[in-house]
Amino acid sequence: MSRSLDAQNRLQQLEAILGAPAAHLGLAELLAETLQRLREVMEVDTATVLRYQHSGRQLVAFAAAGIEEEVHQGVRVPVGSGFAGRVALERAPVILDHVDDTTVVNSLLWERGLHSMLGVPMLAGSELVGVLHIGSEAVRRFGEPEVALMQLVADRLATAIQLEAQEENRTATMALQRSLLPSSLPDVPGLAFGARYVPGAETGLGGDWYDLFSLPGDRLGVVMGDVSGHGLDAAVIMGRLRSALRAYALDSESPAEVLAKLDRKANHFEHGAMATVAYGIIGPDRETLTLSLAGHLPPVLALPGEAGRLVDSPPDPPIGLTIGVPERRTTVIDLPEDAVLVLYTDGLVERRDRPVDVGMTQLAAAVRAGNPERVCAQAMAAMIGNRAAQDDVAVLAIQRHAVPAGS
Repeated sequence: MSRSLDAQNRLQQLEAILGAPAAHLGLAELLAETLQRLREVMEVDTATVLRYQHSGRQLVAFAAAGIEEEVHQGVRVPVGSGFAGRVALERAPVILDHVDDTTVVNSLLWERGLHSMLGVPMLAGSELVGVLHIGSEAVRRFGEPEVALMQLVADRLATAIQLEAQEENRTATMALQRSLLPSSLPDVPGLAFGARYVPGAETGLGGDWYDLFSLPGDRLGVVMGDVSGHGLDAAVIMGRLRSALRAYALDSESPAEVLAKLDRKANHFEHGAMATVAYGIIGPDRETLTLSLAGHLPPVLALPGEAGRLVDSPPDPPIGLTIGVPERRTTVIDLPEDAVLVLYTDGLVERRDRPVDVGMTQLAAAVRAGNPERVCAQAMAAMIGNRAAQDDVAVLAIQRHAVPAGS
């Protein structure tokens, strides 16, 4: 085949390469097959996909044909550096007519004997997914037809990689959330529990969590938290905050001090992260809960025979947004026998057509003291009903009951 591209003929070949294997090949096999066929069709010696890592602003060799050592050796290229880094930075095709240490940062390329290269950005909409490049040992003059076809291939591969990444993200997020949320609620004399967690229909899994854990002195730690954002990143931050809070809880008897330490940790190690957290400690007599709120919504308390009411507990700034703020505050909440306390995240009470304060009032009106699992069911029925929650929803209901004599 002549090196002057017959665009229509090669487009048909590339369409067949990209479309036919997709139904039965995984992403790795699809990329390997596509890059090998790309070498043949474009009559080049190498073809490589570098995937963009947003967190490090770098490109990582993800798949290759003719220069597989790029992947085996974990080649990384900072965005803006060298050939591939320039493609990613400018989000535009780049053609090289000589390959050496002045034009590329990856020594494998000039050691391979490449003379000419063409690279194009891999875009999914406005999102940079990576860079696709080809290389030739012979002198080549890549023109507009080659660039156009390379961009077509790059866009198709970008979509496939993005879809795979979204599925990986969803699966990993679900596994992480399941590992961090309590698999079962604890058996604590004098207390009964109920809980719900539902991912948002629009946002998917995110950083909402609840936690219950025993503390020295027969005390019980109670947590409800909500990390800003969704997906795996939010779930990972949630996991780190959850673990840190548990550690601080062992060293301090004050919920306010625990949240102050958590805030300091988030500001130092979780730059840009933000979370609202309610943390309380139920004493050994089960008669009170000492609560501190870091930007979180107040719980609802329902006494026997009465409508629920929002607890009057002043919120302090959220976790991750405060440096050198005044001392955080606590509120002591009485827990009469058979009373129910309900903690929740904003996904339960906030909707586009319902301001959060209106939702909080409606929730309080719907809560009645009773079996905690039934309380959770009533809260979900009243606030969610038959409409899917737009955001994550976490609910935790705690009821104090009498401890039988001799227990």
